[in-house]
Amino acid sequence: MEFLRPQTWADALAAKAEDVDAVPIQGGTDVMVELNFDVHRPGALLDLNPIEELNTWHELPDGTLRVGAGVPYVRIIAELGDRLPGIAQASRTVGSPQIRNRGTVGGNLGGASPAGDLHAPLLAAGAVVEVESASRGTRMIPAAEFYVGVKRNSCESDELIRAFHVRPAAGPQYFSKIGTRNAMVIAVCSFSIALFPGERRVGTGLGSAAPTPRRAYAAEEFLAAELDWSGVLDHRVAERFGALVSEAASPIDDVRGTANYRRHALSVMARRTLGWACADLDNKGKAA
Repeated sequence: MEFLRPQTWADALAAKAEDVDAVPIQGGTDVMVELNFDVHRPGALLDLNPIEELNTWHELPDGTLRVGAGVPYVRIIAELGDRLPGIAQASRTVGSPQIRNRGTVGGNLGGASPAGDLHAPLLAAGAVVEVESASRGTRMIPAAEFYVGVKRNSCESDELIRAFHVRPAAGPQYFSKIGTRNAMVIAVCSFSIALFPGERRVGTGLGSAAPTPRRAYAAEEFLAAELDWSGVLDHRVAERFGALVSEAASPIDDVRGTANYRRHALSVMARRTLGWACADLDNKGKAA
């Protein structure tokens, strides 16, 4: 196996263009597991760790946050938790402290596993993924269009993920996950909600509940129209919202849970996170 270690972003793009099968690696929390178990042994690894710009984030002139693909979870929690609460909450559930110190959202996006913890809050928050190739330049892909199949994303073979873009939270955001134990566990299913009171708009994200992470569009439209945006939650609205979230899923039976259990759990998590979010609205934004 060849080990490529470019020192600049331009060099990384050139290396990927020359060998489109080279697998990018940063934290290695997914790639190294597959290597250790001989699930996937690529001809080359493309180590992106020396590229400092991937490990930085900054605010763009329009207020959008541009977060480099190599920023680890622990820094998202510490440095962006107040502005990206849903993404930070999901980051706290990833693996162990060691994993959170090495793992990245870029890696989660690249792997595109339906069970990846960060997909649901990225979808709910309306994130956009920045990818680039040496020949075609930069593309901006909305998270809702990024996932195209089981562990497949919409990157072309010569493209690398450079960053994700997302607006700071304009209202309450929450993430919830169910696993077979309380920590260091892959999700049986997960759900994220984001409320945008100024626009009277709702964002959702479902994880480990379909071949790809997805939004519950019908649930979003229903809640945006029926929610009392002062924070008072009608239990009938919550019940219907949960049912619509459940209906948006296309889960399977596997060793972690049945499809019926996943649908039920999604409905519960949808109602629960909605309750937390409405409590924030009622409490002038203070987190429930």
